[in-house]
Amino acid sequence: MQLPALGPRALVAVGATVLALAVLPVAQAKPDTSGAGSRVAIGDSVMLGAKWNLLNRQDFTLVDAAVSRQAVTGPALLDGLGEALPTNVIVHLGTNGSYPLRTCKKLVKAAGPTRKVFLMTLKVPRLWEPINNEMLHACARAFPADPVHLVDWNWAASRHEEKWLYDDGVHLRPAGARAFARIINAAIAKAYPPVTTAPPTPVQLVTSPRFEAQMVNMGIIQAA
Repeated sequence: MQLPALGPRALVAVGATVLALAVLPVAQAKPDTSGAGSRVAIGDSVMLGAKWNLLNRQDFTLVDAAVSRQAVTGPALLDGLGEALPTNVIVHLGTNGSYPLRTCKKLVKAAGPTRKVFLMTLKVPRLWEPINNEMLHACARAFPADPVHLVDWNWAASRHEEKWLYDDGVHLRPAGARAFARIINAAIAKAYPPVTTAPPTPVQLVTSPRFEAQMVNMGIIQAA
């Protein structure tokens, strides 16, 4: 069967399609979140305000948050979970008083070397806020960056205080609870490096000798 004669405009259009198909697809990178669905959170009354936002939308197996909780209780809480402790551990402690560096280091070690620990900074208008936040930065620096990550809740909440926090400057309004959950989710996703997916195999184009000759004459492709 003979190919119908093609005009110059048709040949240009077909040639452009051929060139587009001939370009190899580019490999794409996307986060490897294969372990990001396994999560547990421990915290104080701030986290308690976002508990249902975390449980309902974030794939948490446990959100253990309590009013007036002291940071010193953190290591024992993680020890109590033992082998059941998930891959990702989110910690928001230090709202209610001092948070020694040794306690933070003990907490990270209690999580174990196979888990990622996300330490959240604090937004609390008390004398210990800057002291505890400086300690959290120091604690994160004391460990390799892959297992320990700092989540700067103080930075985010300070920029949306009227919308996110009640008048005490600490506890979460509904918008703040949603933001608290979003920030945790974003931090976990960021902690997983992208993986490159292989491009699909390019399609082999089949053309007739007459078609190729017409393309050569138009200057769209070069002769072999």
